[in-house]
Amino acid sequence: MKKLICFLLGLTCFVSVSAQATHNVMSCNIRITGLEADEVDGRRWDDRKDVCLSVIKSRKPDIICMQEVIYESYEYMKKKLSGYIAFGFEGPEMDPWTDGYHYIGKNVIFFSKSRYELIAEGCYWLSETPSKGGSISWESSRARHCNWVRLRDRKTGRQFRVLNTHLDHITKIAKTRQTEVIVAETGQYAPDFPQILFGDFNSGIKDEPYALLTAAGWQDAYEAVHGHEETGFSAHGWKFERPGKGRRIDFIYMHGPVRAISAEIVKDAPRGIYPSDHYFVSAKLEF
Repeated sequence: MKKLICFLLGLTCFVSVSAQATHNVMSCNIRITGLEADEVDGRRWDDRKDVCLSVIKSRKPDIICMQEVIYESYEYMKKKLSGYIAFGFEGPEMDPWTDGYHYIGKNVIFFSKSRYELIAEGCYWLSETPSKGGSISWESSRARHCNWVRLRDRKTGRQFRVLNTHLDHITKIAKTRQTEVIVAETGQYAPDFPQILFGDFNSGIKDEPYALLTAAGWQDAYEAVHGHEETGFSAHGWKFERPGKGRRIDFIYMHGPVRAISAEIVKDAPRGIYPSDHYFVSAKLEF
């Protein structure tokens, strides 16, 4: 009887730890604010900011990686996501300005303050001089960067790394070289150390960034669940369901002992309003 009780207690603990070890994560290009092209109903930030927040919170994420964040959207999200710590907005290249886009939308990482402990953090620029803020190389249309945090799960003690980026949207050579910077930097970690890479890669599964990442051992979470096939646009550009399948350009990549349990392209539009010109991507991961 004692052995049976010990077995049942052990099983209960195993199930509890397994449940705690799953991580709900999202990658969200929330679109920069203040663009003239968005001065129509349903596209203005004031029209869609509450929708954006609602769609994100509906997935109950532990980690949210946002791209194209500037002052107005950052202040709103930081205030509304009070249960999260935000990292990656403040930087020397933005300090002189208090409004406007200035060609650098930030890749901000939000993570649950009750779930995770911050161990380390950093930022590097996707250029030939990664430590120089706002630096540009390889004919990139604007400066691009990668923010990262190293977290410890308070319940399991497991440490892992989260990275958030946004590649150039025009030049192929820039996308390739920028991806090479990320591959080189993340390759410094042991193969069995979990890393999760989020972002808008402005390229699909048939393009060089995908090939470089998969060759380096990264796996697309959506593909791990649904298979290697284009399933439709993740950047709808306000045209929503376009003819044909199109490309996913928003990804959640995994490296090391990380497994995707589920993955989704989030197409919610509360009250007929879409949160962004991108669909968000969500996944449930475990180590």
